[in-house]
Amino acid sequence: MSAPVLVRRAVRGATALRGGRAGRLTPYQFYGALFWLVMTLAYWRIPLCCDAGQHAAVVERLKADLLHPAHTMADLPGAGSPYYGPYAVAQGLVARLTGLSGWEVVKLAGPVHLLVLLTGLGRFVRSVTARPWAPVWALLFMTLLWGTARILWSGYLGLMSMTTNLGYPSALAIGLTFWAWAWTGTRARDDAPAVRFVGPSGLGGWWGYAGIGALYALILLTHPVTAASALTGAVAVVASRQRGWRRPVAARWALCGAVCAAVAVAWPYYDVLTLVGDTGMDAMHQQLYERMLANSWLALLGLPALWLRARRSVRDPLVLMFLLECLLVAYGWVSGHYTYARALWAVLVPLQFALAVELAAPRPWRRARRVLGGAAVAGVCAGFVTVHAGAVVPRSADPVGFTQPTRWPSYDWAARHIGPGEVVITDGYFASHAIAGYGPNLAAPIWPDPALDERERKRRAADVRAYLAPGSTRAERSAVVRRYHVRWLLLTRWHPVPEEAVVVAWSRRTGEVLARVGGGVRTVTR
Repeated sequence: MSAPVLVRRAVRGATALRGGRAGRLTPYQFYGALFWLVMTLAYWRIPLCCDAGQHAAVVERLKADLLHPAHTMADLPGAGSPYYGPYAVAQGLVARLTGLSGWEVVKLAGPVHLLVLLTGLGRFVRSVTARPWAPVWALLFMTLLWGTARILWSGYLGLMSMTTNLGYPSALAIGLTFWAWAWTGTRARDDAPAVRFVGPSGLGGWWGYAGIGALYALILLTHPVTAASALTGAVAVVASRQRGWRRPVAARWALCGAVCAAVAVAWPYYDVLTLVGDTGMDAMHQQLYERMLANSWLALLGLPALWLRARRSVRDPLVLMFLLECLLVAYGWVSGHYTYARALWAVLVPLQFALAVELAAPRPWRRARRVLGGAAVAGVCAGFVTVHAGAVVPRSADPVGFTQPTRWPSYDWAARHIGPGEVVITDGYFASHAIAGYGPNLAAPIWPDPALDERERKRRAADVRAYLAPGSTRAERSAVVRRYHVRWLLLTRWHPVPEEAVVVAWSRRTGEVLARVGGGVRTVTR
């Protein structure tokens, strides 16, 4: 008796986006659009902070020189910096054509990234289940079922984190990852020998595999840390669909991998292979391992749902993805490559999505599912009240006093006096993260970057500390100024202004002072 043959009707036109009748919104389309609107307003009401200055600086350098951008934060060449991926170059081109500043481009990118993230999430969940409410619950759980400790970190998808990181490349990379996983699942399902599809699959045969490979390469070049999770998840998705590797199937996936590698290696701005052994960012990520349970324990509510899926099939894509992503995070801990803690989102997504699929089942529910649903409601409420409520509830309308997102000061007042590329020394935490986003450079970049030897960066940091030391002499300070072509000091109100510096401006909000050094005083227009 031959194996059963399944036939899928081709879906054309507008209904192809929903798999249903035209003119009728699905639950996810309605609530997804509402979430996009609310989250866009929440993101726009909060001043850019944290790593936004770094990404704004990337846009500014590309705006100044699209083909040979300078280092993102220093008065040095930027060749070899992984910040200059295809997406960053596209942003730089937009800035050149429109005249927008780096800060404005990063701000405007947030809603675009959110749209990619929401559509990718919906597409991926639909590749796992046909239950119409599953993407809605997946979005709810993905943004609220984290932990009860507040964390603002690039690539973390909690509601509070989104108020700061939606404009970062990591948000776009995760959205593209959901799309890549969905298309990978479609291709892998098409490869199954027992399934025959009538009509086009929409991915174009061999060209479809090449396109998926190019998409993974784009993710890799846009945000390499997210790419590690994306490729690990792709392995899980393909392995879950295959029942033996026939030669044509293996050849098509080999093409996908070859295209991914070829596109990534051919990128001219930096060599992606140099990132394999790079350890410059590991030290700062160790804290993510130390606080991992506090940052994620609510997502463990999805374990029963994932266990049920594993009992039905150990080859379930969410089960395999969870296991492989856990191995990736564990490798980071054991090897000391703590940057892999950033893959935590990919560990939690299978838990959150498995719970969403389970609770999207039609009623009536059995007692076990009702208990699981009650626990999920309690977890969502706990996450919202303890961490995330302030992200969408402004203080003016807040009767409780929820913790609000971080509000960093602006440095427009200082940037209007500093010329593009001029070098600044600062002792302020906020200023050191933000000022390069306006076009100036730092004498000592605060982040490691393969474009600058780490020993040189640490030497520069030591020289800046010596300059700012209370016992430094005028001769010692002058030597640092000459060595790094320093023109400006941006000092907190606690640091005295050196005798040779001339105060140009100060901030009424923070009390910080901008002073000119290393030359005559430039005429300032206020």
